[in-house]
Amino acid sequence: MATNNSDTNAAADRSLFDSVQLNGLTLPNRVAMAPMTRVRSTPDGLATPSMATYYAQRATAGLIVTEGVQPSLVGQSNPLTPGLYTDEQTQSWKQVTHAVHANGGRVFAQIMHGGRISHPDTTGHQPVGPSAVAARDTQVFTPSGLQPAPVPRELALAEVPEEANSYAHAATRAVEAGFDGVELHGANGYLIGQFLSSNANVRTDAYGGSIAGRIRFAVEATTAAVEAIGGARVGIRLSPGAGIWDAIDEDVPELYGALLAELAHLDLAYVHLEATTDEATLLGLRDAWDGTMIINPGHPGNPTPAGAKDAAYWLERGADVISFGRAYIANPDLVERLRNDLPLDEADTKTYYTGGDTGYLTYRSYAY
Repeated sequence: MATNNSDTNAAADRSLFDSVQLNGLTLPNRVAMAPMTRVRSTPDGLATPSMATYYAQRATAGLIVTEGVQPSLVGQSNPLTPGLYTDEQTQSWKQVTHAVHANGGRVFAQIMHGGRISHPDTTGHQPVGPSAVAARDTQVFTPSGLQPAPVPRELALAEVPEEANSYAHAATRAVEAGFDGVELHGANGYLIGQFLSSNANVRTDAYGGSIAGRIRFAVEATTAAVEAIGGARVGIRLSPGAGIWDAIDEDVPELYGALLAELAHLDLAYVHLEATTDEATLLGLRDAWDGTMIINPGHPGNPTPAGAKDAAYWLERGADVISFGRAYIANPDLVERLRNDLPLDEADTKTYYTGGDTGYLTYRSYAY
């Protein structure tokens, strides 16, 4: 995106409630619901009727991105998260996509491979990762509670393309299930982020070491998904410099600049950036990306969910769409509340991951 006067003026004139094109998909507004883990699936990874209701309640968003969906059993991070690798799982998602579409919405499935952020008690398998390096001082969720992050099994060189292709297999199932597209979870220290990391990835082969090596897995996984369902149906989420789950990035501007340069050839639906690094780096990445960019202004370390002021700030700086996470938990009608400057309800953090409908389907639209 060039930074000439006309572009600057266009960005300043953007409203959160304008329609926008997402590589051929028309969004009625610039509000996206960010992916959030809510652990409400069945033990075998099926989507449920409650999940269909939850997403349908939020269908006024320009775009919904679901919680992370594992592309394989070994890719599962947390208990009670949904999958897209069996026929039964694929069928179960149809109730979700139908409900969202019936309410006028658009929905992408986020494909999330947990990599080393998993546990044998959850999946029955030793987690895999780019290297046999455990996340330091980290506990992971298991069926019996938090446990120390285990040492993952380092993927053999011949296995790495198989894991990259798992995103494509899940993307194909997502389209079969009725999703409008998929978002690859390259953020927050999961498998793609682990390959990008310089401390989780200590490989010395083609998938490690240099910047070109560390971005290779992300590029191959995204390319495989594009080849499976088309670039217009594929986005990717990134969290430059976040350090979440002890996946530490080095050379952040160069690393992510190189990654975006490689992804530019794929004609993606969007890149979804979390505001996890300094503003100058984020603006540089915005300028380097010619396509649609979603910005998520929120950060796990900030106790206040992002709101209208955060959205306006980033729209003025070139974002095309703003994603909201925690604000969507307690405000299913978030678009209407933002449009009418109405107060936002606060979510009960104790019910984020408890299962059941309390704190999930019990939040209501504003009483106009």
